[in-house]
Amino acid sequence: MKKRILSAIVMLLICIPIIYFGDKAFRIGIAVVSMLALREMIDLKKSHHKIPKLVELISYLALLFIVLAEYEGYSILFGITYKGIAILLLSILSLCLFYKKEEYTATDALVLIGTILLLGTAFNTMILVRNLGLWNFCSLILIFILTDTFALFSGMAFGKHKLIPHVSPNKTWEGSIGGTFIATIGVSIFYHYLVSPVTWKIVLGILILSVMGQIGDLIFSKIKRENNIKDFSNLIPGHGGILDRLDSTITIMLGYLIIYSLF
Repeated sequence: MKKRILSAIVMLLICIPIIYFGDKAFRIGIAVVSMLALREMIDLKKSHHKIPKLVELISYLALLFIVLAEYEGYSILFGITYKGIAILLLSILSLCLFYKKEEYTATDALVLIGTILLLGTAFNTMILVRNLGLWNFCSLILIFILTDTFALFSGMAFGKHKLIPHVSPNKTWEGSIGGTFIATIGVSIFYHYLVSPVTWKIVLGILILSVMGQIGDLIFSKIKRENNIKDFSNLIPGHGGILDRLDSTITIMLGYLIIYSLF
């Protein structure tokens, strides 16, 4: 527990100034975190073969192209970087032709491309949201924090019915509902006073993102279960890896892209 608390304090001391000031420091920070997240996925040996170094290098470049697509005002939405991304992704796939089956396969390539697109889009959205304003970004992060925290407390107090036991045996419907209920109320109040007046659409959007955050938690729990691991890495003592901390945030960011009009 002491190690976990100390790690949390160190993370806060690093992350709070970067999030507060935003701009280039935030973009660089997100780029570094995204590469660490990709590293954790590449290290999942049961999901694919060991990735060749050349393919790994191209994968990091493709990820950064997507994560930083908005950099200096250029947006992926307008196709500015699509050519570069397409070239890199096709390279990742095409290189399977030059390796033996036991070294690097088409399946490995497709898993890697899917991972890059998932992480790249989610982390790019973090940059886009931070550019909308500090409190906008904090409201989305608060959805994850409140949902996760109060799902735990609600589950401990009232949990009786298992949510998806073969994926996460300890999660219950009562905990899930309690976490989403408290998060929706808490973030709605936060948003109302620090971002803009709350409407029923915004409340609905917060509720949806809370649910999507829990789905993300379950998805990454399933990935860990399929690979017989407890944590994605031991990068953060007492907390696991980047993906152990940001699993819910990744799907919240993707969800925000889908329902951003509600905000």
